[in-house]
Amino acid sequence: MSLPFSEACEKNKQPILEVIRPLFEKAVSVVEIGSGTGQHAEFFASSMPAIHWQPTDRAEHLAVIEARRQASGLSNYFPPLELDVNSDWPIQQADNIFTANTLHIMSWKEVEKLFAGIGRVLLDGGLVCLYGPFNYQGQYSSESNARFDEWLKQQDPNSAIRDFEAIERLAGRVGLSLLQDIAMPANNRCLVFKKPVR
Repeated sequence: MSLPFSEACEKNKQPILEVIRPLFEKAVSVVEIGSGTGQHAEFFASSMPAIHWQPTDRAEHLAVIEARRQASGLSNYFPPLELDVNSDWPIQQADNIFTANTLHIMSWKEVEKLFAGIGRVLLDGGLVCLYGPFNYQGQYSSESNARFDEWLKQQDPNSAIRDFEAIERLAGRVGLSLLQDIAMPANNRCLVFKKPVR
């Protein structure tokens, strides 16, 4: 099988690693939602060998992720699980959660379902890392993000760059508090939320 290749994943994997490596320093496992080509899963599993990396995605992406996993030979890169936010989740609990460039390609209802699912499965003390572009106070952070948002809506009217404030409210509804909001290359952000220990 010829494996699909995402140039964006290739460009952003190292900057993301620099952010998440200290965050997940003591982590046992991370569930990745929307693993796509599996490139992030392979790179992060390789770079953080003590962590069990669990990729997930919709059914149509699983074969590619599995082929990349098998080719990698990494024992901590787990077989992908089918996860569609509109359906029952295949995992009952997660120590930590990571997702990159997913919120803007989901509908808002799906984003709400994503957070509802995170609220159900994330264990106390767990972290959620969200990577991607976000607006602040309804404003684009760059001209390139404005053009990207226009392109997204042409592909699917339900897609859009999400407002940081709306995401923070959703997170708060499921018991998450903002830990860090980190500027990333190419006008992206990494939002880190934590579920408190009760």
